[in-house]
Amino acid sequence: MVTAGLIFAALAAALHVYIFVLESLRWTAPRTRATFGTTREEAVATKELAFNQGFYNLFLAIVTTIGVVAVAIDEVPVGAALTFAGSGSMLAAALVLLISSPDKARAAITQGVLPLLAVALLALGLAL
Repeated sequence: MVTAGLIFAALAAALHVYIFVLESLRWTAPRTRATFGTTREEAVATKELAFNQGFYNLFLAIVTTIGVVAVAIDEVPVGAALTFAGSGSMLAAALVLLISSPDKARAAITQGVLPLLAVALLALGLAL
């Protein structure tokens, strides 16, 4: 189960790198605006906020990836802590989005399913 948890954590990290690209590098692009449901004017007005938010997603992905690598090289305590911190924060952010903006439930679920599986499977695998 630990391996499955690490795979889901790595997938969650990859998704958050993709979100970083959308928010920090491609925020005003037509396809990104369509994905987030924003107009050109809204995207221009919120570009700095999205840029910052994108980096939060990147940092969570980096922490999670370092954790996955650490567990893989048998540094289990530090690796598990980093994987739980990164994936758990991703999951918490998805829950905040779901609770604060129920109309964005699809995005919250997309953002939260992989880290949920990572946290659950890693916890079960380490507990057994």
